[in-house]
Amino acid sequence: MSEAEKLRIDKYLWAIRLFKTRSLATEACKAGRIKFNGQNLKPSAIVKPGDVYQVSKGIEKKVIEVVELLYNRVESKIAVTKYKDITPLEETHAFKSMFHAPALKRDRGAGRPTKKDRRETDDLIEGLFDDQETE
Repeated sequence: MSEAEKLRIDKYLWAIRLFKTRSLATEACKAGRIKFNGQNLKPSAIVKPGDVYQVSKGIEKKVIEVVELLYNRVESKIAVTKYKDITPLEETHAFKSMFHAPALKRDRGAGRPTKKDRRETDDLIEGLFDDQETE
């Protein structure tokens, strides 16, 4: 493999815009949030077209397949063509549904919630998440 064909995983993840900075991509690798065949990767791991990686960013989990190597950061329209997002449909819906949960708000000037109010709120929240698990 020639020198031009070698590309580190941290640089690739930065170039395809999954991470804002290369140092964030490096930290994600060191923390074990980037996996290849279930194995944690070092930031210096070499990327090859056809490889499939599992990337975890907070609550978001993605599965990407490398289509083409990208050595420098480019605009997002070009960057998305260099990998294929093969994340299972169930995981993408679970992530999106977190943002569609109703926001619980109290009336302004209502004071601190009582113990009864907190219990009712907790029961309501548990009911929302129980419904999502059964779908």
